[in-house]
Amino acid sequence: MLRRLTGALFVLAAIAFGVAASVLSSTFDWPDILREPADVVLPAFTAGGTSLIWTWFAVAWTYALLAIPILLVPQALNRRHDPVLRTATWLGAASVLLSLIGFLRWVFVVPPLARAYAGGDETTRAAVEAAWTAQHQFGGALLGEHLGQLLAIAWSIGVCVALLREHRWVASSGLVASVLYLTNQGDILATAIPSFPVWDLGGLIGSTAWGVWTIALGVSVWRRTDDLPQSCDHVQ
Repeated sequence: MLRRLTGALFVLAAIAFGVAASVLSSTFDWPDILREPADVVLPAFTAGGTSLIWTWFAVAWTYALLAIPILLVPQALNRRHDPVLRTATWLGAASVLLSLIGFLRWVFVVPPLARAYAGGDETTRAAVEAAWTAQHQFGGALLGEHLGQLLAIAWSIGVCVALLREHRWVASSGLVASVLYLTNQGDILATAIPSFPVWDLGGLIGSTAWGVWTIALGVSVWRRTDDLPQSCDHVQ
């Protein structure tokens, strides 16, 4: 039952986040708007109203659901003492926490900045733009995108290494998805180093491939039948 629960939660978390992120993309031009200046982002955020804040809330907590199956994987696969899988598990949990902080900025930090920008004079708006840039680079680019994504990639690589012999196709596809997802770091680093090379499709292709692989991992965990031969031997 634990194995099936873990697999189902991977699928549920990935699909729920995908739906919430799709709504956010259609209503707020996410993630492209992340690279726009404050005088574009903050008015757009204000125009989105309360519904946009709740959308960000949904995006944050549907992604947070991923932490549960990540923590359950070693036990669900009877690999609690595997050092690679144990290390990957804690890296994965940390990645979810960092990403959650990045997402929840839009619920607790950005709304008051947007209100101050909308009702402020020129001096106030300049101050808000500076505050926006600081929190956006720290909470967003550094914590949520750079560290959050790197640790998520480290987790998926660790899981793939641990499962390479038993589930070769899941492990192999996960390694490919992880490498694709890694290419999105160019776009993040370019926010600090403008000359850093960027592959424009890296974020879309990488995140999509990684999300699809997460669903595949969930299905594989759900369908795993390693305990079946043991049960048959016991009956015989």
